Amino acid sequence: MDYQIARRNMVENQVRTNKVTDPLVIAAMEEVPRELFLPEGKRGIAYVDEDIPVGNGRYAMEPMVIARLMQSAEILRSDVALVIGAGYGYTGAVLSRVAETVVAVESDKEMASIAEKTFQAHSYDNVIVVEGNLAEGYAKQSPYNVIVFDGAVAEVPANILDQLSEGGRLLVVVRAPGKVGVARLYERENGVVGHRDLFDANIPYLPGFEPAESFVF
Repeated sequence: MDYQIARRNMVENQVRTNKVTDPLVIAAMEEVPRELFLPEGKRGIAYVDEDIPVGNGRYAMEPMVIARLMQSAEILRSDVALVIGAGYGYTGAVLSRVAETVVAVESDKEMASIAEKTFQAHSYDNVIVVEGNLAEGYAKQSPYNVIVFDGAVAEVPANILDQLSEGGRLLVVVRAPGKVGVARLYERENGVVGHRDLFDANIPYLPGFEPAESFVF
């Protein structure tokens, strides 16, 4: 298939039609070949408007959600960004076309290795892949101007919010049990983190961030 045409159609029919107008975000989505950041057997569906299962309970988040989260983050060229759940690297790759530096944390050793090799092979020199526990973020390089979760969470861990810089923005889809997911923007202003809801987005949970099981006695 012609991936370049498919990518252009994705931008025109999925991204632009869903209130994405930021030229930097649109340019990044047009530039990054999504198929490079998927397992070979999934590349033929790289540009569908849905989350793509990539193994081990992980999904490549649908392009429209990524684009709208990025637009809401109002990323600057000087920003340092953190991706929680690098997967095979697509979200980190798109962010890297807008931010100065991207740190992508991944707990799956094989995924982290493949993402790192893809970044190196295609000259994404401003992306750093770190293998580690997703729930811990990566405090060593904090604070971050932007943090993005590559999957839904039941709640955002306080220790990851602590890794936001003053003026920093954290973008995530929060899904309460049995409810529709909501994209949410967290911002640190004068040392205090507040948040506001942005739009509905029913994407799969990032493993390790599912709702805790409740027990009835």
